[in-house]
Amino acid sequence: MPVHNSDISDMLRKAADLLEIEGADEFRVRSYRQAARSIDNLTENLTDKVSDGEDLTGIPDVGESIAEKIEEIVKTGSLKQLEEIKKRVPEELADLLNLEGIGPKRAKEIYDELDVDSITDLREAVEKHKVREIEGFGKKTEEKIGRELERQSNQESRTLLSRAEEIAEPLLEYLNECKEADRIVIAGSYRRRKETVGDLDILATGEDEEAIANHFVSYEDVDEVIKKGEKRTSIRLKSGLQVDMAVLSKESFGAALIYFTGSKEHGIHLRERALARDLKVNEYGIFREGEDEPIAGETEEEMYEALDLAWVPPEMRENRGEIELAEKDNLPDLITLDDIKGDIHMHTTYTDGGASIREMAEAARDLGYQYIAITDHSKRVNVAGGLDADELAEQLKEIDELNDETDGIRILKGAEVDILEDGSLDLPDDILSRLDLRICSVHYHMDMDSDKQTERILKAMDNPWFDILAHPTGRLLQKREAMELDLEAIMDKAAEKKILMEINANPERLDLNDRNCKMAMERGLMISVATDAHSIGDLKNMKYGVYQARRGWLEPKNVVNTLGVDELLEHFGKNG
Repeated sequence: MPVHNSDISDMLRKAADLLEIEGADEFRVRSYRQAARSIDNLTENLTDKVSDGEDLTGIPDVGESIAEKIEEIVKTGSLKQLEEIKKRVPEELADLLNLEGIGPKRAKEIYDELDVDSITDLREAVEKHKVREIEGFGKKTEEKIGRELERQSNQESRTLLSRAEEIAEPLLEYLNECKEADRIVIAGSYRRRKETVGDLDILATGEDEEAIANHFVSYEDVDEVIKKGEKRTSIRLKSGLQVDMAVLSKESFGAALIYFTGSKEHGIHLRERALARDLKVNEYGIFREGEDEPIAGETEEEMYEALDLAWVPPEMRENRGEIELAEKDNLPDLITLDDIKGDIHMHTTYTDGGASIREMAEAARDLGYQYIAITDHSKRVNVAGGLDADELAEQLKEIDELNDETDGIRILKGAEVDILEDGSLDLPDDILSRLDLRICSVHYHMDMDSDKQTERILKAMDNPWFDILAHPTGRLLQKREAMELDLEAIMDKAAEKKILMEINANPERLDLNDRNCKMAMERGLMISVATDAHSIGDLKNMKYGVYQARRGWLEPKNVVNTLGVDELLEHFGKNG
């Protein structure tokens, strides 16, 4: 069984969770979590590194002890220490930490008081109103936990796009080794770059269907062959992800690609359009009524052309007006990763980042960027070691020195400034005025009601040094719902004040979501697509932000960091 990087980080993170519930040393718990995060951000496969005998302590936050554990996981598929912890703390108890409002202390209290050690047990305890009986909990807390349980049950069958990509790309590489296959494409929500993915749908062409199917089911990560046939085969991988493959004739490949890419609503609209022209559309092609030979089907382009439409990019196929634009040949020229000139939201060792300013700058330069903005946390984010005004001033001096020494990239001065509960900003105007740009965000008191939360952000926007609203709704995919707020009112104020909205490219955030991104664009707002990087590896998450921007119909002109450095500084100079 191949061991993915995410398998290793999952085990380390599970060990950290259980140790924290057990009350272990805070430094020890943090070391596991930091190592897990660094591994998540690696582009190289750890299995290969171990096989090649590489020194793993060169990975940020990986010391000798963690390196030994990584090697053990790669070689055995398990971690002995984690198994020992599980004997003391029920494994499923860690799942409670994924629920908003339940930390290690509360998870331990629920376990001790109610003998609840799983999500299933907790759901039953909530339904029987037992949680509210624990001292310090009460009815309101129990109801909040109930809502979190409902949210989780609605999402548990989905996989984050970044995780799906980690699983899908090696599988795709393996399938392309099959000599009998002419073409292999992953369709479905994966091709549309949705933020979460259900199953993977793979389309293949080739004459020897049996050989292609045999190659597919022989993949080393297969846990179960659900169904195997000449045309359709389904497997379940050890990760739990189901993968369905259809082997097609090349004559119908384009039709099948549209059909299996979806969305369902986009396909329905295409079929209705065909019916209005006395045509029939299915996964085999476009047919005239009463005829068996398709008039189109081999490529997507000819399928759309037969319906008098321009080809629609997969990310736009959600039936949100794209067909009407395709009819007029007026589809947007969607942004690509190559359009991005710099990254303007990232953290360093000054706060909770894993790399120095110099290291982040050099890594960004290697990615071809013209500039970066260093935006470490302000002091309110004390868990991240946020900076006060004097500490930020010291950082600005270092940035000036590095700009004199570092060739090929410009380091901009920024900060991620907390929006405090009363709507004021966490740093004084005199230090904010010295920055090239300022991003503002909410990290605390995220459970305020909609009116108060909205008022809080609107008030903050009156500060003349407010440039960008970062991760605007505060959501964490599959972990935390978006804050309750009037986003339309916030966007209207942002348009008035010429404030930007952010698409946070962290694959667990992707905030703004696609619909809100489109709403911002339609209001004429500029968008920042930025990684919120906390390590060098995080810088490569920019692609997920670009995927989201494409799903929100953004063109390069809508995104501020497609500008060159001089144009960018001129843009933010409106406040200076």
